[in-house]
Amino acid sequence: MRTSLTTALLALAPLFSLFHTAAATRSPKRGLIFINPREYPEDSAIWDRFEFVPMMWGLDGDPGNPVFYDKVKAMIEDSVNITHVLSFNEPDGTMSTGGSDISPKDAARAWVANFEPLSRDLGVKVGLPGCTGAPSGLAWLTSFLKECSALVSEGQDKKRNCTYDFLPIHWYGNFEGLASHVGERLALFPDTPIWVTEYALAHEELEPSQEFFNQTIDWFDKEEFIERYAYFGAFRSTNSNVGPNPVFLNRDGDLTDIGSWYLGGNATGVNPQSGDNGAGMMRASMSLVLGAGIWATMFLL
Repeated sequence: MRTSLTTALLALAPLFSLFHTAAATRSPKRGLIFINPREYPEDSAIWDRFEFVPMMWGLDGDPGNPVFYDKVKAMIEDSVNITHVLSFNEPDGTMSTGGSDISPKDAARAWVANFEPLSRDLGVKVGLPGCTGAPSGLAWLTSFLKECSALVSEGQDKKRNCTYDFLPIHWYGNFEGLASHVGERLALFPDTPIWVTEYALAHEELEPSQEFFNQTIDWFDKEEFIERYAYFGAFRSTNSNVGPNPVFLNRDGDLTDIGSWYLGGNATGVNPQSGDNGAGMMRASMSLVLGAGIWATMFLL
């Protein structure tokens, strides 16, 4: 993930889609990624009512500590409806680039301590670590699964794999690269649903950013192997580390074309780089989002 902020929220929700002049259609796949900006706390008001999907972002101390399992179990016992959880954010990446920088061996220990019992004892669906789109991501994931299998297997005669229900992927490049990346994962995990939990065309001009946006949501909504997806852009252009153009909000917190399209609205004509850093509050999005049953991820670690 291209941020080190652990206050990020990932919302996966049945929202509306709009492709250029096409009629809005309802999609149960679409979601939001939101980075909570400390300098604009008013932007966070809209996200208060989400049902959270907890995420174990990284490790803090002993990999064998079941701290994440304990927190999720406590939330469920407190009547929080939790059906899915996400695991380590870009463990093959460095902290300086927003990754959690975890070795496959340590990640496997943490998985067995936290995610195996979540699945086995509580019936929660668990997502594999969301690696970067670089070649290192697949190499890391392969090593992780090998380490994990060694921990849960009982000798050579009782080999088994660790439990997982879906595969999150990240991508920050063009559409052709994204399609190729998804295809590669499908070939290796043919029966595993894919969640594209982060994606955007980073650091490009506005027109290609909008074209990429419309290409991807059209494709994701049509393909059954894409179970969920979340565009990386639900923040102001001044808070973006993927460039100022692929974002939902301008400098004042007003919806851009991409932001409005994603939420099921019409083009706003708002340039992402317009505004003077005023105290906006995603005003136009309130009426669009509040009618949707949204669920989100909270980074607990």
